[in-house]
Amino acid sequence: MTNAALLLFSDRPQRFFITSEVRCAHFHGLRATKPIPSYQVYKGNAFEMIASAVDFVLSKINLYTGDRSKSPHVDVEYELPIEAVTEAIVNAVAHRDYVSNGSVQVMLFPDRLEVLNPGRLPVGLTIEELYHAHKSIPANPLLAESLYLNGSIERMGTGTGDIVEFCTQKGLKQPEFRQGSGFEVVLFRKREQATPQVTPQATPQVTPQVKKLMEVLVGDMNRAEIQEKLSLTDREYVRLNYIQPALKQGLIEPLYPDNPTHPYQKYRLTEKANKLFNESE
Repeated sequence: MTNAALLLFSDRPQRFFITSEVRCAHFHGLRATKPIPSYQVYKGNAFEMIASAVDFVLSKINLYTGDRSKSPHVDVEYELPIEAVTEAIVNAVAHRDYVSNGSVQVMLFPDRLEVLNPGRLPVGLTIEELYHAHKSIPANPLLAESLYLNGSIERMGTGTGDIVEFCTQKGLKQPEFRQGSGFEVVLFRKREQATPQVTPQATPQVTPQVKKLMEVLVGDMNRAEIQEKLSLTDREYVRLNYIQPALKQGLIEPLYPDNPTHPYQKYRLTEKANKLFNESE
């Protein structure tokens, strides 16, 4: 059995690779200082760590939404391109040094997202080349090959160039690639924040996650449909951080209230939620 097989398909790869984990932190200031408002350590196989880390970032950044003036469907768009966030995290997991005692770190600040991994660029590849298509030299070939077959990664040397293109097309500052004690990708956010459709004064206790749920929920939708609209992959995370809080605050209601686990269970906005939308217009 190869190391890549353990990292990809073992129930608990950390039995063999103790530092195979992704540490995610969200800071309100511009530096990594304590106390940390939100901190999670994700373990499991490579696919699970990637999905959890991406969900962590998407749950913390702004989600811009359209309105229902012209259509019942609301367009949603995250402030950072999902493709760029995913590519940065996938690359960190795929190309890190698994002999190192360090871990992959994903740190979100008000002005940037930093993705760090304990690894170095292959010999012959420079930082400057990363901004364009370049030769592909994976640090962990078997791991990278499996992620490629799964559709999580490409093997043509265009991944970092794609990150640059996704961000610049969105009008964001060009990402930076840095090599120090480890390898780092920095995605820059826009400092000016959009005004949420549901004002803090009207809903002081509504979390950003619940606001996002209210904005994407159209008609009757089941958990899978809501999850797809939010572009999240962890169903348990969606249930605990989006659906349950919204139910407790009376902002959404189940189609089958007497049977929460009904196989055809769906959710819809309540009059309370519609009233908040009307007050915020």
